[in-house]
Amino acid sequence: MNKTSAEKILTVLNTQYPHTEDTMNFLQFETPFQCLILTVLSAQTTDKTVNGLSGELFSRYPDAKALAGAKQEDVERIIHPAGFYHAKAKNIISASQALVERFDGVVPQTIEELTTLPGVGRKTANIVTNHAFHKVLGIAVDTHVKRLSIRLGFTENTEPEKIEQDLMKLFDKDWWGHINYLLISHGRAVCDARKPVCEKCVIRGTCEWCKRSGKQERRT
Repeated sequence: MNKTSAEKILTVLNTQYPHTEDTMNFLQFETPFQCLILTVLSAQTTDKTVNGLSGELFSRYPDAKALAGAKQEDVERIIHPAGFYHAKAKNIISASQALVERFDGVVPQTIEELTTLPGVGRKTANIVTNHAFHKVLGIAVDTHVKRLSIRLGFTENTEPEKIEQDLMKLFDKDWWGHINYLLISHGRAVCDARKPVCEKCVIRGTCEWCKRSGKQERRT
């Protein structure tokens, strides 16, 4: 797909899912530290679940120093609803320890530094730099972004880092900070993984997946 066609799709989605820089956050946080920890916890669970446990978690561990000294079993109890709580508790404690030891307890603002923290990959680093610091350094590729990027014809790759590179080449940088929000919003509302609601899709006319499946011809 060429840049012009791709950006027309995002323009339509941008109208369908209006937002501001401050309303693109699916996670409810007050500090960069909270953004980092909640993003790590959000893997393979819902934002609603993670937001629901943040109150107790951050009242007990308000900063990196506090969480760095936490007992893993205490953290596991709090974050249990988020799933994979053994690994997640270990990661957020270890990440907090690394923040204290190497960054004076302050969340770094670069992808390169963030990805040195335990449990932090490029997706998490992109979310933190974009949402916590309003710095657009890349594009966070989660399951929704991956699915829609492939269906819409933005990429033929399946690996998140390669998809990110394809998106960064395809779109002007002005779009980078919006792509994750727009594709997640559309993925949740319409383009479901198992049963996309194509008849209600505002971009069905330019969707490669719709073309291949023949659903464009069955519009109601």
